[in-house]
Amino acid sequence: MSHHASGPNFGFPRGDARLDMTDLYAFTKPGDPDKSIMILNVHPSFRLDSPKPTTPEPFKPGAMYEIKIDTNGDAVADICYSAQFAFSENGKQTATVRRTLGAQAVGMGDNGEVLVENAPVSVEHEALVTKAGDFRFFFGWRSDPFFFDVNGNFNHMQFTGDDFFKDKNVCSTVIELPNSELGTSKVGIWARTMDKTADGWIQADRGGRPLQAVFLPGEKKEDYLLGEPANDDRFIGVFAHELEHSGGYTPKDARNVASTLLPDILSYDPRKPVCYPHNGRTLTDDVADLFFSLYANKNVTDKVGPHDDLLSEFPYLGPPHRDRLTQTFN
Repeated sequence: MSHHASGPNFGFPRGDARLDMTDLYAFTKPGDPDKSIMILNVHPSFRLDSPKPTTPEPFKPGAMYEIKIDTNGDAVADICYSAQFAFSENGKQTATVRRTLGAQAVGMGDNGEVLVENAPVSVEHEALVTKAGDFRFFFGWRSDPFFFDVNGNFNHMQFTGDDFFKDKNVCSTVIELPNSELGTSKVGIWARTMDKTADGWIQADRGGRPLQAVFLPGEKKEDYLLGEPANDDRFIGVFAHELEHSGGYTPKDARNVASTLLPDILSYDPRKPVCYPHNGRTLTDDVADLFFSLYANKNVTDKVGPHDDLLSEFPYLGPPHRDRLTQTFN
Protein backbone atom coordinates (compact mmCIF):
# COMPACT_ATOMS: atom_id res chain seq x y z
CA MET A 1 0.00 0.00 0.00
CA SER A 2 1.80 3.06 1.32
CA HIS A 3 -1.62 4.49 0.69
CA HIS A 4 -1.02 7.60 2.86
CA ALA A 5 -3.98 9.79 1.81
CA SER A 6 -5.15 7.32 -0.82
CA GLY A 7 -8.67 8.56 -1.39
CA PRO A 8 -9.74 10.26 -4.63
CA ASN A 9 -7.66 13.38 -5.31
CA PHE A 10 -5.27 12.41 -2.49
CA GLY A 11 -7.90 12.91 0.19
CA PHE A 12 -8.94 10.40 2.82
CA PRO A 13 -11.33 7.56 1.94
CA ARG A 14 -14.84 8.69 2.86
CA GLY A 15 -13.21 11.82 4.30
CA ASP A 16 -11.92 10.00 7.39
CA ALA A 17 -8.20 9.49 8.05
CA ARG A 18 -9.02 6.58 10.36
CA LEU A 19 -10.25 4.60 7.34
CA ASP A 20 -7.12 5.41 5.31
CA MET A 21 -4.78 2.42 5.05
CA THR A 22 -1.09 3.23 4.85
CA ASP A 23 0.77 -0.08 4.70
CA LEU A 24 0.43 -3.84 5.00
CA TYR A 25 3.27 -6.09 6.19
CA ALA A 26 3.66 -9.86 6.50
CA PHE A 27 6.83 -11.55 7.72
CA THR A 28 8.10 -14.49 9.73
CA LYS A 29 8.39 -13.82 13.45
CA PRO A 30 12.03 -13.05 14.29
CA GLY A 31 13.50 -15.98 16.23
CA ASP A 32 10.47 -18.22 15.69
CA PRO A 33 9.99 -19.52 12.13
CA ASP A 34 6.76 -21.31 13.13
CA LYS A 35 4.89 -18.01 13.56
CA SER A 36 4.09 -15.02 11.38
CA ILE A 37 3.44 -11.32 11.94
CA MET A 38 0.81 -9.37 10.03
CA ILE A 39 0.59 -5.58 10.40
CA LEU A 40 -2.07 -3.26 9.05
CA ASN A 41 -1.40 0.47 9.50
CA VAL A 42 -4.01 3.20 9.09
CA HIS A 43 -4.67 6.83 10.09
CA PRO A 44 -1.65 8.74 8.75
CA SER A 45 -0.89 11.71 10.98
CA PHE A 46 1.05 13.87 8.53
CA ARG A 47 -1.96 15.86 7.29
CA LEU A 48 -1.78 18.39 10.10
CA ASP A 49 -3.92 20.83 8.10
CA SER A 50 -6.82 18.35 7.96
CA PRO A 51 -9.71 18.36 10.45
CA LYS A 52 -8.75 16.76 13.75
CA PRO A 53 -10.91 13.99 15.22
CA THR A 54 -13.48 15.31 17.66
CA THR A 55 -12.81 12.30 19.93
CA PRO A 56 -9.53 10.64 20.91
CA GLU A 57 -10.41 7.40 19.13
CA PRO A 58 -7.49 6.22 16.97
CA PHE A 59 -9.77 3.83 15.05
CA LYS A 60 -13.26 4.68 13.80
CA PRO A 61 -15.82 3.11 16.16
CA GLY A 62 -17.91 0.45 14.47
CA ALA A 63 -15.77 0.33 11.34
CA MET A 64 -14.10 -2.92 10.31
CA TYR A 65 -10.37 -3.34 9.69
CA GLU A 66 -9.81 -6.59 7.80
CA ILE A 67 -6.85 -8.70 6.72
CA LYS A 68 -7.91 -11.08 3.96
CA ILE A 69 -6.04 -14.29 3.14
CA ASP A 70 -6.37 -16.33 -0.05
CA THR A 71 -5.07 -19.89 0.41
CA ASN A 72 -5.67 -21.35 -3.07
CA GLY A 73 -4.57 -18.67 -5.53
CA ASP A 74 -7.96 -17.55 -6.86
CA ALA A 75 -7.72 -14.02 -5.40
CA VAL A 76 -10.78 -14.70 -3.23
CA ALA A 77 -10.51 -14.66 0.58
CA ASP A 78 -10.61 -18.00 2.38
CA ILE A 79 -9.69 -16.56 5.80
CA CYS A 80 -10.40 -13.13 7.24
CA TYR A 81 -9.18 -11.54 10.47
CA SER A 82 -11.27 -8.48 11.30
CA ALA A 83 -10.82 -5.92 14.05
CA GLN A 84 -13.72 -3.76 15.18
CA PHE A 85 -13.35 -0.95 17.69
CA ALA A 86 -15.72 0.42 20.32
CA PHE A 87 -16.45 4.00 21.22
CA SER A 88 -14.09 5.40 23.83
CA GLU A 89 -15.01 5.18 27.49
CA ASN A 90 -13.04 7.43 29.81
CA GLY A 91 -10.58 8.06 27.02
CA LYS A 92 -9.98 4.36 26.35
CA GLN A 93 -10.92 2.40 23.24
CA THR A 94 -11.11 -1.40 22.94
CA ALA A 95 -10.98 -3.89 20.09
CA THR A 96 -12.72 -7.15 19.19
CA VAL A 97 -11.07 -9.50 16.68
CA ARG A 98 -13.02 -12.12 14.73
CA ARG A 99 -11.96 -14.85 12.33
CA THR A 100 -14.16 -16.01 9.48
CA LEU A 101 -13.56 -18.88 7.07
CA GLY A 102 -14.81 -19.89 3.64
CA ALA A 103 -17.79 -18.00 2.23
CA GLN A 104 -18.03 -15.84 5.35
CA ALA A 105 -14.48 -14.59 4.77
CA VAL A 106 -15.56 -13.07 1.46
CA GLY A 107 -18.54 -11.08 2.65
CA MET A 108 -19.17 -8.02 4.74
CA GLY A 109 -20.28 -7.97 8.34
CA ASP A 110 -19.34 -8.52 11.95
CA ASN A 111 -19.88 -12.29 12.10
CA GLY A 112 -17.30 -14.94 12.89
CA GLU A 113 -15.41 -16.60 15.72
CA VAL A 114 -14.33 -14.12 18.37
CA LEU A 115 -10.62 -14.50 19.08
CA VAL A 116 -10.34 -11.65 21.53
CA GLU A 117 -12.65 -8.91 22.82
CA ASN A 118 -12.25 -5.78 24.90
CA ALA A 119 -8.55 -5.70 24.04
CA PRO A 120 -7.04 -2.32 24.99
CA VAL A 121 -5.97 0.22 22.38
CA SER A 122 -2.67 1.97 23.10
CA VAL A 123 -2.73 5.76 22.95
CA GLU A 124 0.57 6.43 24.74
CA HIS A 125 4.15 5.21 24.31
CA GLU A 126 3.60 1.94 26.16
CA ALA A 127 2.56 -0.94 23.90
CA LEU A 128 -0.43 -2.73 25.42
CA VAL A 129 -0.26 -6.33 24.18
CA THR A 130 -3.11 -8.85 24.42
CA LYS A 131 -2.50 -12.62 24.33
CA ALA A 132 -5.21 -15.10 23.36
CA GLY A 133 -4.16 -18.72 22.95
CA ASP A 134 -1.43 -18.90 20.31
CA PHE A 135 -2.23 -15.37 19.12
CA ARG A 136 -0.92 -12.00 20.24
CA PHE A 137 -2.49 -8.68 19.33
CA PHE A 138 -1.60 -5.01 19.46
CA PHE A 139 -3.77 -2.02 18.55
CA GLY A 140 -2.90 1.65 18.74
CA TRP A 141 -0.54 4.49 17.88
CA ARG A 142 2.96 3.64 16.65
CA SER A 143 5.77 5.35 14.81
CA ASP A 144 5.18 5.09 11.05
CA PRO A 145 7.79 2.62 9.67
CA PHE A 146 7.35 3.76 6.06
CA PHE A 147 10.38 5.67 4.76
CA PHE A 148 10.53 7.88 1.69
CA ASP A 149 11.68 11.31 0.50
CA VAL A 150 8.23 12.61 -0.43
CA ASN A 151 9.29 16.18 -1.17
CA GLY A 152 12.05 14.95 -3.46
CA ASN A 153 9.57 12.83 -5.37
CA PHE A 154 7.29 15.77 -6.06
CA ASN A 155 10.31 17.85 -7.03
CA HIS A 156 10.81 15.85 -10.24
CA MET A 157 12.54 13.01 -8.34
CA GLN A 158 15.36 15.27 -7.17
CA PHE A 159 15.98 13.33 -3.95
CA THR A 160 17.96 14.74 -1.02
CA GLY A 161 17.53 11.88 1.47
CA ASP A 162 15.04 13.79 3.62
CA ASP A 163 12.75 11.15 5.14
CA PHE A 164 9.35 12.82 5.40
CA PHE A 165 7.97 10.02 7.60
CA LYS A 166 10.70 9.79 10.23
CA ASP A 167 8.63 11.65 12.84
CA LYS A 168 5.12 10.59 11.78
CA ASN A 169 2.64 8.23 13.45
CA VAL A 170 0.09 5.67 12.32
CA CYS A 171 -2.50 3.48 14.05
CA SER A 172 -1.48 -0.16 13.92
CA THR A 173 -3.16 -3.53 14.15
CA VAL A 174 -0.51 -6.19 14.74
CA ILE A 175 -1.29 -9.91 14.82
CA GLU A 176 1.08 -12.72 15.72
CA LEU A 177 -0.23 -16.13 14.70
CA PRO A 178 0.97 -19.70 14.08
CA ASN A 179 1.86 -20.46 10.47
CA SER A 180 -0.54 -23.39 10.69
CA GLU A 181 -3.37 -20.83 10.64
CA LEU A 182 -2.30 -19.88 7.11
CA GLY A 183 -2.47 -23.36 5.61
CA THR A 184 0.35 -25.36 4.09
CA SER A 185 1.42 -23.35 1.05
CA LYS A 186 1.90 -19.82 -0.26
CA VAL A 187 -0.94 -17.41 0.48
CA GLY A 188 -2.08 -14.05 -0.84
CA ILE A 189 -2.79 -11.27 1.64
CA TRP A 190 -4.57 -7.95 1.30
CA ALA A 191 -6.44 -5.62 3.62
CA ARG A 192 -9.46 -3.37 3.55
CA THR A 193 -11.34 -0.94 5.77
CA MET A 194 -15.13 -1.09 5.96
CA ASP A 195 -17.36 1.76 7.08
CA LYS A 196 -20.68 0.97 8.74
CA THR A 197 -23.40 3.35 7.58
CA ALA A 198 -27.17 3.63 7.80
CA ASP A 199 -27.30 1.93 4.39
CA GLY A 200 -25.03 -0.96 5.42
CA TRP A 201 -21.35 -1.75 5.00
CA ILE A 202 -19.29 0.25 2.49
CA GLN A 203 -15.70 -0.56 1.52
CA ALA A 204 -13.55 2.52 2.09
CA ASP A 205 -10.02 1.42 1.19
CA ARG A 206 -8.17 -1.71 0.13
CA GLY A 207 -4.85 -3.00 -1.13
CA GLY A 208 -1.94 -5.33 -0.64
CA ARG A 209 1.04 -3.94 -2.54
CA PRO A 210 2.65 -0.60 -1.62
CA LEU A 211 2.20 2.70 -3.47
CA GLN A 212 0.39 1.54 -6.59
CA ALA A 213 -3.10 2.50 -5.37
CA VAL A 214 -1.93 6.12 -5.12
CA PHE A 215 -0.09 6.46 -8.42
CA LEU A 216 -1.53 4.02 -10.96
CA PRO A 217 -5.37 3.92 -11.01
CA GLY A 218 -5.62 7.44 -12.47
CA GLU A 219 -9.21 8.64 -12.79
CA LYS A 220 -10.40 5.18 -11.75
CA LYS A 221 -9.02 5.51 -8.22
CA GLU A 222 -12.39 5.48 -6.49
CA ASP A 223 -13.47 2.39 -8.45
CA TYR A 224 -10.15 0.78 -7.61
CA LEU A 225 -10.49 1.36 -3.86
CA LEU A 226 -14.01 -0.09 -3.97
CA GLY A 227 -12.87 -3.13 -5.95
CA GLU A 228 -11.88 -6.71 -5.20
CA PRO A 229 -8.61 -8.42 -6.19
CA ALA A 230 -10.50 -11.11 -8.12
CA ASN A 231 -11.69 -8.41 -10.54
CA ASP A 232 -8.43 -6.47 -10.84
CA ASP A 233 -7.84 -7.49 -14.45
CA ARG A 234 -10.15 -4.62 -15.43
CA PHE A 235 -7.51 -2.15 -14.23
CA ILE A 236 -4.61 -3.49 -16.30
CA GLY A 237 -5.33 -1.03 -19.11
CA VAL A 238 -5.58 1.88 -16.66
CA PHE A 239 -2.28 0.94 -15.00
CA ALA A 240 -0.64 0.50 -18.41
CA HIS A 241 -1.79 3.96 -19.53
CA GLU A 242 -0.24 5.55 -16.43
CA LEU A 243 3.01 3.61 -16.91
CA GLU A 244 3.32 4.71 -20.54
CA HIS A 245 3.26 8.34 -19.38
CA SER A 246 5.35 7.96 -16.24
CA GLY A 247 8.07 5.70 -17.62
CA GLY A 248 7.90 5.91 -21.39
CA TYR A 249 7.00 2.25 -21.72
CA THR A 250 5.73 0.91 -25.02
CA PRO A 251 2.05 -0.10 -24.85
CA LYS A 252 3.00 -3.78 -24.85
CA ASP A 253 5.65 -3.41 -22.14
CA ALA A 254 3.32 -1.24 -20.05
CA ARG A 255 0.64 -3.94 -20.10
CA ASN A 256 3.21 -6.57 -19.17
CA VAL A 257 4.37 -4.53 -16.16
CA ALA A 258 0.80 -3.73 -15.14
CA SER A 259 -0.03 -7.43 -15.22
CA THR A 260 2.70 -8.13 -12.65
CA LEU A 261 1.13 -5.62 -10.24
CA LEU A 262 -2.38 -7.07 -10.36
CA PRO A 263 -4.24 -8.51 -8.60
CA ASP A 264 -3.33 -6.17 -5.75
CA ILE A 265 -2.24 -8.90 -3.35
CA LEU A 266 0.87 -9.41 -1.21
CA SER A 267 2.28 -12.89 -1.83
CA TYR A 268 3.58 -14.62 1.29
CA ASP A 269 5.11 -18.02 2.09
CA PRO A 270 6.31 -18.27 5.72
CA ARG A 271 8.58 -21.18 4.81
CA LYS A 272 10.77 -19.01 2.59
CA PRO A 273 12.97 -15.93 3.19
CA VAL A 274 10.88 -12.75 3.31
CA CYS A 275 11.75 -9.88 0.99
CA TYR A 276 9.41 -7.67 -1.01
CA PRO A 277 8.28 -8.01 -3.79
CA HIS A 278 8.92 -11.75 -4.03
CA ASN A 279 7.70 -12.88 -0.64
CA GLY A 280 5.87 -10.88 2.01
CA ARG A 281 7.12 -7.53 3.23
CA THR A 282 9.30 -6.64 6.20
CA LEU A 283 9.46 -3.30 8.00
CA THR A 284 12.86 -2.59 6.41
CA ASP A 285 12.15 -3.45 2.76
CA ASP A 286 12.83 -0.42 0.56
CA VAL A 287 9.57 -0.54 -1.37
CA ALA A 288 9.76 3.10 -2.50
CA ASP A 289 12.94 2.60 -4.52
CA LEU A 290 11.49 -0.56 -6.07
CA PHE A 291 8.17 1.02 -7.00
CA PHE A 292 9.51 4.27 -8.41
CA SER A 293 12.18 2.46 -10.41
CA LEU A 294 9.31 0.57 -12.01
CA TYR A 295 7.14 3.67 -12.29
CA ALA A 296 9.85 5.78 -13.94
CA ASN A 297 11.40 2.89 -15.91
CA LYS A 298 14.85 3.68 -14.59
CA ASN A 299 16.94 3.11 -11.49
CA VAL A 300 15.63 5.33 -8.68
CA THR A 301 16.98 5.76 -5.15
CA ASP A 302 15.66 8.36 -2.72
CA LYS A 303 18.71 8.01 -0.39
CA VAL A 304 16.45 7.11 2.55
CA GLY A 305 16.74 3.97 4.70
CA PRO A 306 14.73 2.14 7.39
CA HIS A 307 13.90 3.89 10.64
CA ASP A 308 16.09 3.32 13.69
CA ASP A 309 13.23 3.15 16.21
CA LEU A 310 11.97 -0.32 15.22
CA LEU A 311 11.74 -2.83 18.06
CA SER A 312 13.27 -6.31 18.15
CA GLU A 313 10.16 -7.72 19.82
CA PHE A 314 6.39 -7.58 19.45
CA PRO A 315 4.80 -5.33 18.20
CA TYR A 316 8.07 -4.44 16.35
CA LEU A 317 6.92 -0.91 15.44
CA GLY A 318 8.59 1.93 17.32
CA PRO A 319 6.76 3.96 19.98
CA PRO A 320 4.72 6.91 18.71
CA HIS A 321 6.16 10.40 18.55
CA ARG A 322 4.58 12.21 21.47
CA ASP A 323 4.37 15.64 19.85
CA ARG A 324 2.43 14.11 16.99
CA LEU A 325 0.01 12.48 19.40
CA THR A 326 -0.65 15.88 20.97
CA GLN A 327 -1.19 17.47 17.58
CA THR A 328 -3.58 14.71 16.55
CA PHE A 329 -5.87 15.02 19.53
CA ASN A 330 -5.79 18.76 20.29
